[in-house]
Amino acid sequence: MQITCYRNPESAREPRFLPAATYNLAHALLSRSTSGCLFVPIRSMQYLAILDAEEFVFLDGERKCWIDIAWQNFRPQVRTSLDEPVPYQAVYYQPDAAQLMARLQAELPRALTDLAAKGRLAGPARVIKFPAPERR
Repeated sequence: MQITCYRNPESAREPRFLPAATYNLAHALLSRSTSGCLFVPIRSMQYLAILDAEEFVFLDGERKCWIDIAWQNFRPQVRTSLDEPVPYQAVYYQPDAAQLMARLQAELPRALTDLAAKGRLAGPARVIKFPAPERR
């Protein structure tokens, strides 16, 4: 699937934190994708989230290919554990997009969980054996 997306000039930007569970699930699902991106329908809002390694963008079902919000500059490396939230930048391309943020942060985890429940892993599983550490 190929979608061409457009952006209006940036209207605002703010630092935010994404809960670790959401970030980790998004990247686990993204790692399963053969195309390098993940399309996540957020049905309750009539939005489509498109995730790739660099950013998450959100498209309104009515405006189709125009990005309303982008989540960029994820910095998971600043965490000291995998259960800490991940800092990022929320970039708004619509004047009223800041009002959508609370709802998107609540609905995206639900949509990711729904997508994960539907997904099936294709192919054989492999067990990688690591040598046991030497005891002293």
